[in-house]
Order: sequence, then structure tokens, then C-alpha cells
Amino acid sequence: MGRATAVRLAEEGQPVRLISRRGLGPDHPGIETRAANASDASALTRLCTEASVLYNCANPSSYARWASQWPPMAAAMLHAAMSSGAVLVTVSNLYGYGPVRRPMTENAPLAATGKKGALRATMWNDALEAHRAGRVRVTEARASDYFGPGFTDMGHMGSRVVPRVLAGQKIRTIGDVDVIHTWTYVEDVARALVVLGRDERAWGRAWHVPSGPARTQRQMVGALADAAGVPAPPVVSIPPWLLRAVGTVVPTVGELEEVRYQFDRPFVMDSSDFSATFGLAATPLDEAARDTVRWWRSRTETGVTVAG
Repeated sequence: MGRATAVRLAEEGQPVRLISRRGLGPDHPGIETRAANASDASALTRLCTEASVLYNCANPSSYARWASQWPPMAAAMLHAAMSSGAVLVTVSNLYGYGPVRRPMTENAPLAATGKKGALRATMWNDALEAHRAGRVRVTEARASDYFGPGFTDMGHMGSRVVPRVLAGQKIRTIGDVDVIHTWTYVEDVARALVVLGRDERAWGRAWHVPSGPARTQRQMVGALADAAGVPAPPVVSIPPWLLRAVGTVVPTVGELEEVRYQFDRPFVMDSSDFSATFGLAATPLDEAARDTVRWWRSRTETGVTVAG
């Protein structure tokens, strides 16, 4: 999300400073890269002194590290925004709502009882409290599961799926493969973040990133296969008992149990409020799937390993 947003801003002629642990970023003349630890409030404050917007696109490297890494990172970025006067735009997800039985809107209560959902809710509530106290301007962009160019995570439509679609290999997924789920295209997240950082109507509340109609995992695999011009491979569900067994020895897999409900029942996000307010619609799935396939194929052609 950070790289995609940085490129979009730089292409508009905006000066961008991209901060990451290793100081890496896109090769673009409008993007300056700097190395810093996102939990180091002093370092972030120095680097954000002249910033007008601070985009929090960070994430711990695994679910198992959320509890230890997220609180200091969130606190550091909130401090940097308050010190610099920058608007704080945070990329978030839907975990804070907890298990739901109807489409999620931004007005839904943050009622999660799981530790990851409760943590995301606390982070937002802390930022919103500071906003209401007049100490900072904040907003939050909530998205569902990602797919698209640059998304190499082991997520549900990332490196565990797209390379296997291109290779005609069986897809193994978590949850019911025929239950509808909202998917968010990464470029739509970047477009939304740019809007939220510069439009004062966005500040002081959370927004759902424009996302297309909910699709099942089988339908998403089919859309990617169609875009690639290949037959859709078989899609099967990993048995819950097997996930639990693996989770006893692999902490990251064990953490999936808390959020497995998102794929056992309809998990639908309503993003109509964002579109009605800012006039931004989700990229059509066929177009997003074509761009996703094109990007993954370009990595294969340049010799980059893509299979997870």
C-alpha cells in the first residue's frame, strides 16, 4: 500500500518521503527513501517535520507479532502526526467489527472480541480521541482482503493463489470456497488514501475503500484464470482440523483460527458512502484481474520467483 500510494502521489508531482525499516522503495525521482523503525517516535517525528500528510501503511510481519509490534508503531505514528501537524491517514481492515451477519458499514460497532480485532479497534479509538481533542487530524481507510499488482503477501489472493492459477495448479484455500467475500484491489486503496489525505471531509471518521461486488474464492480464481487465458484450476478448502493441527507448531497459522469466520460465512463490506462522497468507484474486476495477472507474469519473465 505504501509503495503504490507513494508512486501515485509522485506521479501527481507531490514530493514524497517513503520510510521503511530498510530504506527501500520505488525507483522514482519524486520519491525519497529513508530508513527508520516505525516504532521509534523520535526518528519518525524528525522525518515528518515538514509533512502535510503521514500515511500509516505499516504492518507487523506476522499475526504472531501484532500484540507486541502494533501498539508502539501506532503510538509513534500518532505522536509524529501530532508533532508535525500532518494529517494521519491509517490503512486498516475489517477485523474490528468482529463476526457479522450483514454487510458492514462504517457505522457498525467495533465489537470484535478477538485480540487482533480488539487491537485494531483500540488503535482507531486512540487516534479518534486525539482528533476530537484537537491534537491531530486523523482518518482511517478500511479495506477487505487485498489482491492486485505488487501484492506478494501469502494472503488469500496473493502468492498462495495467483502463481498457482498461472501454473494450472490446485488452489487450497481457507474457509468455504463458495461463500461470498469482499475483495479490495490494491490500486483502489492507493487512490482512496490520496483522497483521504487531502479532503478535509474525510477527517475525523473511518471510510471503507471502494470495493467491487462480493465474490466467492472460486469466482475470484475463475476471474484471474479468465484474465490469464487459462483454464480455472480446482479450488478446495483446507480442513479446519488440519489448520488447527498445523497451528500448534506454526504460530502464524495458529493465529488464523481467530479470523477464520471471515471465510465461513458471507463477509461483505459496503463502500457506497465513500463513492457517494468522493466520486471514486472500485476498479471493475475484469480490469483489476488483467492488471494483476500482467504484473505476476512480468515477475516470472524477469526471473523473479513467484511461487509460494
